[in-house]
Amino acid sequence: MTIDRIIETIKKNHPEAEVGIIKAAYNFAQKAHTGQPRMTGEEYIQHPLETAYKLAQINLDLETITAGILHDVPEDTEKTLEDVEEVFGKEIANLVTGITKLGTIKYRGLERYAENLRKMFVAMAEDVRVIFIKFADRIHNLKTLYALPPVKQQRIARESLEIYAPIAGRLGMEEFKGELEDLSFPYVYPEEYEWIKEISEKKYEEQKRFTEQVSKIVNKDLKENSNVQLIKTEGRAKRYYSLYQKTMRKEMNIDKVYDIVALRIIVKTLEDCYTTLGHIHKLWVPVKGRVKDYISQPKPNGYQTLHTTVFGPDGRITEFQIRTKEMHEEAELGIAAHWAYKDDKEDFKIPTQKLKWIKDLLEEQKKVTSPKSYLKTLKLDFFKNRIFVSTPKGDVIDLPEGATPVDFAYHIHTDVGNKCMGAKVNDKKITLTTALKNGDIVEILIDKKRKGPSEEWLRFAQTHLAKNKIKSYFRKQKKINIFKLFNN
Repeated sequence: MTIDRIIETIKKNHPEAEVGIIKAAYNFAQKAHTGQPRMTGEEYIQHPLETAYKLAQINLDLETITAGILHDVPEDTEKTLEDVEEVFGKEIANLVTGITKLGTIKYRGLERYAENLRKMFVAMAEDVRVIFIKFADRIHNLKTLYALPPVKQQRIARESLEIYAPIAGRLGMEEFKGELEDLSFPYVYPEEYEWIKEISEKKYEEQKRFTEQVSKIVNKDLKENSNVQLIKTEGRAKRYYSLYQKTMRKEMNIDKVYDIVALRIIVKTLEDCYTTLGHIHKLWVPVKGRVKDYISQPKPNGYQTLHTTVFGPDGRITEFQIRTKEMHEEAELGIAAHWAYKDDKEDFKIPTQKLKWIKDLLEEQKKVTSPKSYLKTLKLDFFKNRIFVSTPKGDVIDLPEGATPVDFAYHIHTDVGNKCMGAKVNDKKITLTTALKNGDIVEILIDKKRKGPSEEWLRFAQTHLAKNKIKSYFRKQKKINIFKLFNN
């Protein structure tokens, strides 16, 4: 990697960009890292350059790219954070400071590991760009993981799979999430990786040819029978780790996975999205229950796309995703799309609602008594696959996969949870043990005379929030009963 290639990437999108700061950062880092080799044998400067190149590829602002070049300077050279601030200013120095804190996240026992993770979320809450740099840094480290001892390979890959990839997912950064997962997969689950790679190769090729055939039919129909302004139609191959997870849910049978290659249609306007959906449904019969409108009801991380699955040519099940160019950028880059390069920093629109979960997580950490339970909370409540359900008024609630009406009720309010006596999903009564599904509209039925929850709920509640509220109620009841006993 060269600094010229990074500048070329920036200039490709923004010919007017003042890249003097990028050149200055390179000269500063090159001098600071002189004589330092990496475990691969290459010069150390290659790592910060690769990190910065990844950030430039997703069109981030110059400050973030500059911090990417400088991110290892204070930790690995004689230059200090004060030196960085003196030359490059406070904003870039703060980003480098955040990265320096994240650099210490290594497994050194549960207590220190939990504390270091907490520091990471504090840094993200202060400036979310810190985690973009960390993702780019981690992706290059995973690409060169072969040079490290097996124990380190396993630790870094597992941490990437269990911590960093889910964070990228929560931020809507699907491109980074997929890359982190696929680079970690062969180290964490080597046998499963080889298996999925082997069984999917023929399927990929066969389904790619099929989607090309379907694409021609759709393009022809839209061109001849509509005013849709089509930008492009492309086949989106499912990534290896994502395919492995889905195969696991399908009893290890890849023949039951219908979206190995899905068709993505990118159009110019919102109206074009719905018109395209209508034309696809005229061409082929939709599969019942598989039409999802994430445009009118976006996911909390900002994802907007129309999904539909149809019985395509020869009755073959075929999946489509329909979105505009702006929706596509948001889907691939998530919150990072809001930090794209702009001439005027005042143009930045930081969607604070999309970062609310970070503050929720920091609040939750204050309530957790042990590092072990904190890590368990992270993996179950915050990093597990998410579902998006809504109240009858249309408020979207973000819950972990497998969540029940009880989890939903306590997410709304403690009193709603305590007085819950049943639930309706999509206007149909269900049991409290029923697992909610993506897109469900949930109504909690209240019994105002009910005094509190049932201990039985602890058996099927999924979130720590719900379990803690239920346990808290019974702890209070126990204290009340003891008090009554001693006062009788």
